[in-house]
Amino acid sequence: LLFLPAVAPGYWIYFAGLLGINIVATHGLNIMMGYTGLLSLGHAAFVGVGAYTVAILQTRYGMPFWVTIPAAGLVAAVIGALFGLPSLRIRGLYLVIATLAAQFILHFVFVHWQSVTNGDVGLPVAPAVVFGYALNNEVGVYYLILAFVVMSTIFARNVINSRVGRAFIAIRERDLTAQVLGVEIVRYKFIAFALGSMYAGVAGALLAYFNRYVNPEQFGLLLSVFFLSAVIVGGMGSILGAILGAAFMTLLPELLREGSLTIGGSLGFDLATILTPLRETIFGLL
Repeated sequence: LLFLPAVAPGYWIYFAGLLGINIVATHGLNIMMGYTGLLSLGHAAFVGVGAYTVAILQTRYGMPFWVTIPAAGLVAAVIGALFGLPSLRIRGLYLVIATLAAQFILHFVFVHWQSVTNGDVGLPVAPAVVFGYALNNEVGVYYLILAFVVMSTIFARNVINSRVGRAFIAIRERDLTAQVLGVEIVRYKFIAFALGSMYAGVAGALLAYFNRYVNPEQFGLLLSVFFLSAVIVGGMGSILGAILGAAFMTLLPELLREGSLTIGGSLGFDLATILTPLRETIFGLL
């Protein structure tokens, strides 16, 4: 991974950076859903909270990236934990509806709190600066994202291997039994929501530096479905599964597009006009 920019074209470095952001966000949802059993359809909204935190702190207060990214994780954790309060009393599809409400409420805030978020116009984000060097190209941002992917993966693995992780798994398997065995369900569900939202906030912060722009349309319901699909495809309750699921969901559509163009070029006609409508179907079948 360290030497990838030396051998891969800039186009694929761009996708590697996007994949890294999606891995961080998927780790967070995997902690909530895969390990603790808390279904969520509002993950993209917490990614948006992280992105807007970076944009606001940077444009209005001139904060550097080593302040804005942790702040994004902290703010998203607090807001995620607040929206996670219903999880202390409800489960299953009821919880899905509660998190779906969080998705629409936060998206409404992004669009209509114009004095802070600048509404549909969005907010610009300057590149992160490391030791005086501006990360204003794909390679620079790629290394920043890679560092956070490695740290977030190690942290997630350590959490799951700890007492906290075992409590998460016990709640997922059967929360009433876990409670009888002495697991503080309320506390650990609260921790799971805060942790998962913190990961989403960090991913949103990285996305802000990656795109250099924050807009409400980036954090719609389809993005939440994307992360949900990544957890399920990769395998719920698996650190490696979160990585593989994010890779599948991020890279496969682009690989299908490249494949259709390559095959069409070798056959001497524009195969893309035939395969483009089928690409989403092929993706879904796979």
